[in-house]
Amino acid sequence: MLKLKVLIIDDEVDYCLIMKSYFTKRNYDVLIAYNLKEGLELINFAKPDILFLDNNLPDGQGWLHVEEIVENNPHIKIYLASAYHQKGDFFSPLPHVTVWEKPLSMNLLNATF
Repeated sequence: MLKLKVLIIDDEVDYCLIMKSYFTKRNYDVLIAYNLKEGLELINFAKPDILFLDNNLPDGQGWLHVEEIVENNPHIKIYLASAYHQKGDFFSPLPHVTVWEKPLSMNLLNATF
């Protein structure tokens, strides 16, 4: 059975390590990028099934790239996660794009994965 691939694009090292541990224990392959440039390259190279994308990254705003990511990777499920999200900041009519506010709870993760 093939493992699902999760890519986390976020500049918060501790958050990435916690998320990697969570998904690794559930038998996912996990990739991490700490900036937007590296993350976008990994999307094209690794073709992840699930993407956790922060908005406020050192080299740009991740959420500005959602349409392009979905267009080039229609299979991908995207979770936009930011500590600075406010209702109405971002809306996507796409059913496989979800906006979550950090910190993410274990209950939320367990209910979703």
